[in-house]
Formats: sequence, structure tokens, C-alpha cells
Amino acid sequence: MARKRANNEGSLFKLPSSHWCAQISLGGKRISKTFHTQKEGQEWIRKMRGLVDDGLTYSNTRLTVNEFMDSWITTIKTIRRKSTWTHYESLTRRYIKPALGNNKLLNLRAEQVQFFYNDLQESGVSIHTIDKIHTAFHAALEHAMRLGMINRNPAHFVRPPKIPPKEMAILTDSQVCAFLVTLQGHRWEALFHLAIVTGARQMELLGLKWTDVDWVRKVLKIERQLERPDGNGVQFSPPKTKNGRRTINLGKRSMEILRIHHEKQQQLRKEAGEIWSEHGLIFTTNNGTPIHPRNLLRDFRILLKDAGLPQIRFHDLRHTAATLMLNNSVPVIVVSRRLGHAKASITLDVYGHLIPSMQAEAAELMDELVMPVAVQLNQNEIHR
Repeated sequence: MARKRANNEGSLFKLPSSHWCAQISLGGKRISKTFHTQKEGQEWIRKMRGLVDDGLTYSNTRLTVNEFMDSWITTIKTIRRKSTWTHYESLTRRYIKPALGNNKLLNLRAEQVQFFYNDLQESGVSIHTIDKIHTAFHAALEHAMRLGMINRNPAHFVRPPKIPPKEMAILTDSQVCAFLVTLQGHRWEALFHLAIVTGARQMELLGLKWTDVDWVRKVLKIERQLERPDGNGVQFSPPKTKNGRRTINLGKRSMEILRIHHEKQQQLRKEAGEIWSEHGLIFTTNNGTPIHPRNLLRDFRILLKDAGLPQIRFHDLRHTAATLMLNNSVPVIVVSRRLGHAKASITLDVYGHLIPSMQAEAAELMDELVMPVAVQLNQNEIHR
């Protein structure tokens, strides 16, 4: 009598076509796959046994990329901020599903993912978008691997197009002064002033509330950031990183500019009357609602033009703040904490190449420190 095959025991036999058919029994149903060589079939059976041991079910073997991506998006809705999962959902709908959605998740191969990225690039999709697609798809397949649905992540073995390093546009000391002069009396004077003196991110600034200001201690707390994933409603989320929640000391002038801004906002609230929408925000529209980044960028460009300065990104004000502090001997650890970096090493990695003047100062200092006493005495005699 033939022995009954165990649930995940596999079999392998040669077909008339000289190919090899590998089979495995799962949940009372048979799963088969054809290979060119016997070795490939044996390897497939070995991997399938491992997946079954890790909890693979028959229904999961029939799961398509489309179906899996839908379930993954549902999962990350509970653990990712809305702006993140809605972005991933959009990338999945527009790019991943049309190209790979009908493939069985279990059978997805690295070369298919590589061809997918190559086709995107040839069709004119930007490198930055492809990089974001890769980030989302790689994360989704990692989740599938942890659940035992696949034995390896196909996206881990591909080469998405390399993103060229971003060039920072840094305003010099004199350019910053010219910008601040142009800002005087402007409705966004306090906002751009804080951007430069704190190095805070745009959405952190737009999420600031008056309760974040300690007028006595002269400090500003970064507790949240404004989030507009769909352009509607008022939503906030935690800062971008764990260390993003921080307290920043402000100077007397910064506190005075904030005080003047507060008085102007009080007057604006009176004039708006019933149409004012109170959210406690420091920076608002004329009726109290959050500022849309697109509108702020438009005004930013006009102000730069009026000041005779080159067009830069809002984020470059953060780079400017970091560079000004480092070039004026503010300790790296202090700069790092004001920016909300996790480690001072990150600050140095990002901005170290922008502070060559410190090298010259260090060279002179080291010369003085290691100069022999006799030489110092001779030099003192010469200078007398």
C-alpha cells in the first residue's frame, strides 16, 4: 500500500517535455510548479516547506499582488500617519497595481520588479517617484515575508535608479540680513524669522500654537506638525522624528517679534468676527485657519525677489540656520538639538562640508597648542 503523503511533503517528477514538475500538498490541495531543472524544483519544494512551517495557507498561495497590497494598506493605516499611508495608497494604485497587480504574490520574482522600475524610468517617471515606489513596495513585501507569505523579498535584490544628491542653497549672512529687512512689517515676518533662527521645518512652524510659547523662560516648544494629506480639514501629527519634539531657546528680539505678531493676530481676530476659526495657531490665514504650504511658498518667492535674492526652497532656510550656527562657533550638539536631529553625527554628516572656515581656525589653534615653549618665547621677543 502506498504511503499517504504528509501535508507539506513534496514530490518531483520529470515531464515528457524534459521539464520538472514540483508538487506540494497544502490543506488537502495540491500546488504545482514547473521548472527547467531538477535542482530548481528541489529548491522550490524546500522553500515551500519552510513557508508552510511558518504558517503559509493555501489561500495565501492564490493571493495576487493586488489583493495583498490592499490588505497591507489597511494594516498600515493603524500604524502610519495619514499623509504616509495615503501617499503609499496613491503610488500603489497608480503604478504598482497596473504593472504587477495580477501576479501571484508567492511567484513574484526580483527580475519582474527590476523590469518594472526600468519601464517606469523609460516612460518618463521621475527618479524621485520611482524611489518612493520602491520604498513603499519594499516595505509591503517585507511585511509579507514576516507573515510567512513569501520566503524572500524580491524588491530587496533590485537596483532602483540612484537619486542624485540634493544641492543645498544656503543664504549668506548678508543675504539673510537683506531678507529680514525686506520682511519688516510683512504679515509673515515672525514666521520666516523663526524659520531662520530656529531651523524648524515648515510644517512644524505651521503647526505651532500659542501654548507652545513660554514668554517667561523665552522658549518655544515643537510638539507637532501640521498635516494636510488630502488638502481638507485641520490635522496634526507628531514631529517627523522621535527627537523632533524639542524645546528651543529664543533671543530677546525673536520674543519681541512674536509679541508684535500676537498683537496683530488679536486685531485680525476682532476684524474677522464670527468667521474666525479658532485653532490656537500662531500662524494663520485671515480667518484663523491653517496656512496652506502652497500659498506660503508663493509669498516666499515674492519676498525673495523683492530682496534681490535667488529663488530657494523653504527647506533651505533650515539649511541656512544650521550653517549660520556652525560657522559662528555654536557647538554641534546644540545645533543638532535645535534642529531635532537624533544624533550630532547626523548634523555633521549633513552640514560638515559647508563649514570649511572651521578648518582654518583649527589649523591656527593646533599650531599654537603644539608650539614649543622656546619658540613661543622667541616670538614674544620679536614682537616686543
